[in-house]
Amino acid sequence: MKSTYDEWAQATRAVRTGHEHTAENENSEPIFATSSYVFESARQAAARFSGDEPGNIYSRFTNPTVRIFEERLAALEDGESCIATASGMSAILAICMGLLQAGDHIISSRSIFGTSVVLFTKYLSKLGIDTSFVSLTDISAWEAAIRPETRLLFLETPSNPLTEIADIQVLADLAHANGCLLVVDNCFCTPVLQKPLGMGADLVVHSATKYLDGQGRCVGGAVVGDSKIVGEEVFGFLRSAGPTMSPFNAWVFLKGLETLKIRMEAHSRNAMALAAWLYEQPSILRVHYPGLEDHPQYSLARRQQKAAGGVVSFEVKGGREQAWKLIDSTRLLSITANLGDTKTTITHPATTTHGRLSEQEKALAGISEGLIRVAVGLEDIHDLTNDLALGLERT
Repeated sequence: MKSTYDEWAQATRAVRTGHEHTAENENSEPIFATSSYVFESARQAAARFSGDEPGNIYSRFTNPTVRIFEERLAALEDGESCIATASGMSAILAICMGLLQAGDHIISSRSIFGTSVVLFTKYLSKLGIDTSFVSLTDISAWEAAIRPETRLLFLETPSNPLTEIADIQVLADLAHANGCLLVVDNCFCTPVLQKPLGMGADLVVHSATKYLDGQGRCVGGAVVGDSKIVGEEVFGFLRSAGPTMSPFNAWVFLKGLETLKIRMEAHSRNAMALAAWLYEQPSILRVHYPGLEDHPQYSLARRQQKAAGGVVSFEVKGGREQAWKLIDSTRLLSITANLGDTKTTITHPATTTHGRLSEQEKALAGISEGLIRVAVGLEDIHDLTNDLALGLERT
């Protein structure tokens, strides 16, 4: 699907890829609000269902609007195939259900979304799939955790919420040397800032809910990779189990992709300015942002990302009490656990995104009670710093 667009720059792909005009000659991509499709004959219906003839069958797994989104995101990630799903979590589930079986083993970074941890430990474990958790940045820990039955290495980079950076190429080499696949959650960077497939990853997963949408309107997910693993094996699970993206949501995400590049660049500029400002505030113990020179993986981030992204985390003195006081003191920032919005959001990870983890799991992941995550939006940076200053004065 991507060969037609090879010569186009990324910004052009984000606007033009995947849409073939219908007989109506529309300029904007249409929403195909239909559950089923009419066949020209019984013979054609049989050929479609058997796979002998390409074409639409049923919107659980074939819908033209969803297909445009899939082709466009695949083109942006330089992948061969993309499968759109109902949510980011269902994208991860589709990978695991499509590629794993009882007795298989996953190695995951500890520094992932809390619900991903629950999926691995509470639900996949019921199916006989075991998961080991290791430090995102400790390559020796990844090496030591590999077993003969290991099939997947899973990570987010930058991590949520501490913005740690993994060396994708090194982990891809490790995975492939041991017959494993590397799965990278590219939610924080999007293909505008980072392309994991080009660094050796086998699959890229997205919560389209975040930056791909960009305005907090819809929930969706996606998996990008090659035509065999994604286009057949992961797609096979989607076709049968049906964690399907709706045509309307796909259309919203298409509109989001059109402005993705300019938004990610603007998010990154604002986040860099906010991180630098937070770094100077005396009531803050530490700022986590890969654009700051004291970030442990600063050099790596500059090498494999085009910018540092839009998420900044910081720790305040006084633990949960002071963190909540600061959050509650803001008037402009939205108190919500979502991210990737044009509106800046603020949350307390220990009691929201990672609240389902045990105290030990949170400690191992570095989620302290004083940690606050800000997903920096597109407001004026001076308004953002003024709003946070009000809270910092009261902590």
